[in-house]
Amino acid sequence: MSYGRDRHTASVLVNGKVLVTGGYNFPNSLNSAELYDPSTEIWTTTGSMNNGQSEHTASVLASGKVLVAGGSNAELYDSSTENWTTTGNLNNGRSRHAASILTNGKVLVTGGVGDSNTAELYDPSTGIWTTAGSMRNERYDHTSSVLPNGKVLVAGGWPYSYL
Repeated sequence: MSYGRDRHTASVLVNGKVLVTGGYNFPNSLNSAELYDPSTEIWTTTGSMNNGQSEHTASVLASGKVLVAGGSNAELYDSSTENWTTTGNLNNGRSRHAASILTNGKVLVTGGVGDSNTAELYDPSTGIWTTAGSMRNERYDHTSSVLPNGKVLVAGGWPYSYL
């Protein structure tokens, strides 16, 4: 990679390349993004995000675009143009949250630092975030997994480490 970073994301794109976004390099969150091509084993820089991000999520949508969400901001990466565009802002600022792509193509974001038990849904067809039901417990650094029946299992995290 061209930049040292931690607290970043890595997403496998539909073309097989890996998009690495944001992260932290003391003392700042990064807005840079890089592509890794496993067929050539070469890293290249790509378009920069509009906002620096660390401790964010990145979700590859059915369209092939990548939704990056963190803080109150959300952006979409288009691998065909290597450009970023802003999309609707989250209703609640978040970091160290989790994201899952639902069977209907919407993205569910849950929890995050700040004692958050909130959840929101992103609709790729409208670019709008809507609030969803709250979790029983506040949590961050957790996981969320879509189960075969379409339900989402949110597990672990802090300050609670149970379901």
